[in-house]
Amino acid sequence: MTQQTHTNLSPCQSHTLTCLLINYSLIPCTRHDHRKFFTISPSFKTQLNSAALLHCLISTMGTPIPCSEQEEHIFRSRHPAVPVPDITLPDFVLQDAELYADEVAFVEAATGKTFTYAEVVRDTRRFAKALRSLGLRKGHVVVVALPNVAEYGIVALGIMAAGGVFSGANPTAHESELKKQAEAADAKLIVTNDLNYGKVKGLGLPVIVLGEVRISTAVNWNELLDAADRAGDTLAYEEVLQSDLCALPFSSGTTGMSKGVMLTHRNLVANLCSSLFSVGPEMMGQVATLGLIPFFHIYGITGICCATLRNKGKVVVMGRFELRTFLNALITQEVSFAPIVPPIILALVKNPIVEEFDLSKLKLKAIMTAAAPLAPELLTAFENKFPGVQVQEAYGLTEHSCITLTHGDPSKGHGIAKKNSVGFLLPNLEIKFINPENGQSLPENTPGEICVRSQCVMQGYYNNKEETARTIDADGWLHTGDIGYIDNDGDIFIVDRIKELIKYKGFQVAPAELEAILLAHPSVEDAAVVPLPDEEAGEIPAACVVMSKGAKESEEDIMEFVASNVAHYKKVRVVQFVDSIPKSPSGKIMRRLLKDKMGTRSKAS
Repeated sequence: MTQQTHTNLSPCQSHTLTCLLINYSLIPCTRHDHRKFFTISPSFKTQLNSAALLHCLISTMGTPIPCSEQEEHIFRSRHPAVPVPDITLPDFVLQDAELYADEVAFVEAATGKTFTYAEVVRDTRRFAKALRSLGLRKGHVVVVALPNVAEYGIVALGIMAAGGVFSGANPTAHESELKKQAEAADAKLIVTNDLNYGKVKGLGLPVIVLGEVRISTAVNWNELLDAADRAGDTLAYEEVLQSDLCALPFSSGTTGMSKGVMLTHRNLVANLCSSLFSVGPEMMGQVATLGLIPFFHIYGITGICCATLRNKGKVVVMGRFELRTFLNALITQEVSFAPIVPPIILALVKNPIVEEFDLSKLKLKAIMTAAAPLAPELLTAFENKFPGVQVQEAYGLTEHSCITLTHGDPSKGHGIAKKNSVGFLLPNLEIKFINPENGQSLPENTPGEICVRSQCVMQGYYNNKEETARTIDADGWLHTGDIGYIDNDGDIFIVDRIKELIKYKGFQVAPAELEAILLAHPSVEDAAVVPLPDEEAGEIPAACVVMSKGAKESEEDIMEFVASNVAHYKKVRVVQFVDSIPKSPSGKIMRRLLKDKMGTRSKAS
C-alpha cells in the first residue's frame, strides 16, 4: 500500500503555491468565484505526494506572504486562466502573418501610406539585421523619438527582434528632456525623423533618421535597410529569450520624476494574452483600430500596434488630433475600435463640427478610454449621440505592462462591466485593496490602494532600486498608488490617486469627483481640481475651468454650482478660468503644472 503524505499549508501558502503553479503552467487553472479565497484541494496535495516538493516550491517563491489568523482578501479574475507561450514579442504578434500577407497592417490616415503584413515581417527582419550590423547587442537600449507613423511598429519590433530594448520618447519633448531620457536609459542609438533631428544630434550617439531628407551626419532609414539586404549573414547570432528586456518606457511624470520601467518579452506577451483573452478565430483580420494614442506610450505600442498585429487587423495611424481629420478617418477607414482620451470624447459631444459629418456612415463598434475617469454625464451624452457604440473604460499602468482592468469582452459585445467602473480583472491577474496606513487587505466595497500581482509586473525601475522597493513589495505585489474598490460582482471602481487626494481639515476630497461635477455644468468644457495650501484647512480644493465660448457664468457661479452638489467639506474654494487644461500625451491631467500656476496666483493675490 502506497503511503500518502499530507502537508498542512497555511491559507496564504496554499494561495501563493496555487498562483505559482498556474502562472508557470504546472497545473490548469479552473474557474473560481472571484470573491473566494483560493486553496489547494486535498486531492491535489495527495497527487503531489511529497511534503518536500511542496516545501521546495514554496521556498523558491522568495519571501513568503505574511500570514495571520485573519483571512487575506485577494481577488482573482472571473474568467479562466489563459496560457502564455514561451515566445518573444515580435514572434508572438507576427505569428501566422504569412496567412495575411497582402492585408494592410498599417495605414496613415493623412497620407494613405500603407504597409502590408508581408512588408511588416520583411522590414522588421531587415531592420533587426541592420541594427546588429551597426553594433547593437542584446540589452542595448534604442531611444525612438518619432511621431505616430506607419513605420513605428516596424521600428519597435525590429529593435526587440535584434535583442535590443525599445525606449519610446515623446517627439515633442524639449532637447533637454530627450537628453535626460537617453542618458537615464544608457541609450546606444537614437531613431527619429528629419524634423526632430536637431534635438538629438548633439547627444553623441548614432542617429537613424526616417524621411526623404538626407542628413550627412545621420544614417538614413531606407539606405540602412537596403544595405542590410546586400550584406551577408556574417554576424554571430544572439538568441533572444523571453526573459530578456525588450522595452524601457518612462513612466508618467505627472506625479513625480520620470523613471525607466524595465519590461521583458514575457511581461508584454503575458499582458497581451490576458487582454486578448476573448478574441476568437472569427475576429481575426476583422478589426480596424485607430492609432491616435502616442505609440511611444506603453498602450500605443502594445495595446494598439502589437494587439492589432496579433489579431491581424489594421492600424489606422494618426500623428495628431484634429477633429475633422479624426472624423473623416473614422468613416473612410471604417474604424471599428477607437482608443481615445476623455478630451476627445468631450469634443465629440460638444463641438458643432461633428454635425458636419454623416454619423450614420460610421462603422465604429467601441471606444476605449483609460487616461482619466469618465464623468457619468459625459458618458450618457456620448451614448445618446453615438447610439450602438460601446464605451469601455479601462485601467492600466506602465509598471504592469499596460492594461490591467477592462470592459472589453468582444465575445459578449464588449461592454459587460458596469458603467462608470473601470471593468473587471483580466485573466491570470490577482488584485487586492489595502489600507495605505497599515497595509491590511480590505474586503469588497471598501476603498483602498490597488495592488496587483501577475507575470505582467515590471522587473523594476532602471537603476533605481530604492523606488523599485517602494513600488513592488517582497511578495511581488505592485503598489499602484491608486485608490479603488471591488464590488460584489467583481467590477472595480477607481476613486482617486493617493497623492492627488486633497486633505481638507482632515477630510479626504477626491479631485476626480469634483471634476465630474464641474464637467456636468453646461458651460464647462474642461476642468481640473488641485489642492492649494491653506493655513487653516491644510489644503483647499481649487479648480481650473475652461468655459465654453459665450458663457456668462462667473467664477462664483461655478463654485455655487459645485457646492449645491457636494458636502460642505468638498466645496471648491477657488475657481480660475483658463484657456486649456495641460495634459500629458496619454491624456492625464498634469496637476503639478496647475498647482504651480495656482500657487503663484495665490501668492500674488
